[in-house]
Amino acid sequence: QVQVVESGGGLVQAGGSLRLSCAASGRTFSRYAMGWFRQAPGKEREFVAVISWSDGTTSYTDSVKGRFTISRDNGKNTVYLQMNSLKPEDTAIYYCAADSNFWGMTRGLAAYWGQGTQVTVSS
Repeated sequence: QVQVVESGGGLVQAGGSLRLSCAASGRTFSRYAMGWFRQAPGKEREFVAVISWSDGTTSYTDSVKGRFTISRDNGKNTVYLQMNSLKPEDTAIYYCAADSNFWGMTRGLAAYWGQGTQVTVSS
């Protein structure tokens, strides 16, 4: 079992940057794909990015490609989401998640979820 806790959210102006962190517990962290999702007010939760456990393969939703970068440090049981060139439409609660199925996460499926961290981008 994996438990995940997000941090690093906050308020930033459009064009700015934030880095989210997700600390995971559990000795098998390195065996799980890790991903980020977000939910904006009045909208459904959506997939943002995922990174594999084995070779660092990544996948992103189209709206963040070229602006967001997901990475992981298996030694620290931590996954990061570097967000650059932020836009007001990136405002949402960002959730970290873990699952053994990389491609399932791109469809919004994950076994373990964090509580979320708020990201607000002002115009």
